[in-house]
Amino acid sequence: MKITAQEEYGLRILLHIARHGDKEGASIPMISDAEGLSAAYVAKLTRTLRLAGYINSTPGNKGGYILAKPAEEININQVMKVLGGSLYSNKFCEDYSGSLKLCTNSVDCSVRSLWQMIQLSVDQLLDNISLKELISTEQASNIQIINKINALKMAKL
Repeated sequence: MKITAQEEYGLRILLHIARHGDKEGASIPMISDAEGLSAAYVAKLTRTLRLAGYINSTPGNKGGYILAKPAEEININQVMKVLGGSLYSNKFCEDYSGSLKLCTNSVDCSVRSLWQMIQLSVDQLLDNISLKELISTEQASNIQIINKINALKMAKL
């Protein structure tokens, strides 16, 4: 499993905008320079994030992008799905049927159950992480995420 460039850079752009604040907004050239990305790629990803309702554009010469809602209301699982989709979906078996119309294992597939369990685990973790937990330093984010994981484990007991 790999995290795509679109998912990585899209999330970094969203974090940059969140860290920049609400007053002026973060412009495409500003984000491009800070993240080492082309302005065209930043424009593409900010469009995706704007259409999904995570950011708004501010007009004018000093315009840019701001969060459309508070960071604690932005669910990382949903952001990742907007940027790249799920690791596993029901269409998976159709996409990987080999040269046949139907996968030879479409009726009884232990591999499918593995992918479903991985997707479930990822969803359970990322559904409990908001953009707010990622805004701080790496060390602080690690602590917040570990606390969330521990809380999830305790809730299952």
